[in-house]
Amino acid sequence: MSRTLKIAAAQMGPVHLTSKRPEVISRMLTLLHCASSLGAQVVLFPETAFTTFFPRHLISSQEELDSYFEHGDNIPEAANIKPLFDEAKKLGIDISVGFAERTEDGKGYNTSVYYSSKKGEVIAKYRKVHLPGTKEPFENPDAINQLEKRYFEPGNLGFKAFRVPNLVEVVSKKGREKVPGKGDPIMGMMICNDRRWAEGWRCYGLQGVEVVLCGYNTVGWAPDLWGTRKPMTKEDAEKDAVFHHKLVMQGNSYMNSCFSISAAKAGLEDGKYDLIGGSCITSPEGHILAEAKTKDDEIVFAEIDLEDCRQGKEKTFDFDRHRRVDQYGPITTQTGVEEPEFL
Repeated sequence: MSRTLKIAAAQMGPVHLTSKRPEVISRMLTLLHCASSLGAQVVLFPETAFTTFFPRHLISSQEELDSYFEHGDNIPEAANIKPLFDEAKKLGIDISVGFAERTEDGKGYNTSVYYSSKKGEVIAKYRKVHLPGTKEPFENPDAINQLEKRYFEPGNLGFKAFRVPNLVEVVSKKGREKVPGKGDPIMGMMICNDRRWAEGWRCYGLQGVEVVLCGYNTVGWAPDLWGTRKPMTKEDAEKDAVFHHKLVMQGNSYMNSCFSISAAKAGLEDGKYDLIGGSCITSPEGHILAEAKTKDDEIVFAEIDLEDCRQGKEKTFDFDRHRRVDQYGPITTQTGVEEPEFL
């Protein structure tokens, strides 16, 4: 038996403060068509895909700040991004895309949605839980800032997995079997910094997740943000950032027996902010099946078999047989570090 799925990460090169929305959407449509030519059924776009990564800037004008957000709940019908969803429906490709969301009560979230082309609607929404950085900019005028805590609320939708209907067929030696619900993959979404936190992955793993989708904007050089105990060149720092990105995608895919797709917004934005590439598709055994070769607009594609998730889920990581929840108390009762007493 097999359950094959053709998936793609749509890595995007730089999007600048001066970039216009129609120009960005045009690039995304080109990537969508490229993925379609490969037969992709699902395409993942990056975090805050429609705009530059504005949380690095201190923005005092509310009007300017609001211009980076999507407003209202019916995202596929928003005039400035509607062509992307319309084309996805026309091509019969599901898409997951990240953006800044402004709710009716004025709150901001770093959000991603999953759009089903067959249903013609958003079937799942996720809001970034682990917001990095600070509320106020650093005193160092040359620092790379990360002001997500200033512009966004922590996500309040949890890590809720979802099934995607009518996407995958169950195939046996006898041919195609149409078994209702049996082929529908279980997916989950994360955004950028969430991928570094094991708790979110395990929440998805406990729901039987088979594919985790993660868009990101990750800077390669930001010593004021994450620092280091030893001097590093910008080149070494970027290599480290790419290594850590792949490390968490590979390790957590393995520990939760699932595929993962990660899509970067990459390259030098606004002539100063150099974002890593590294978009990749990872197997349940932790192997990278395909990865980006550039820091520009690029499609990373693979055909996967969701049945490959079963080995880990039924053996090494059979949670029902092996987990010991009575021993994990600090994970849900403790936030900061509490060191043991000195003897």
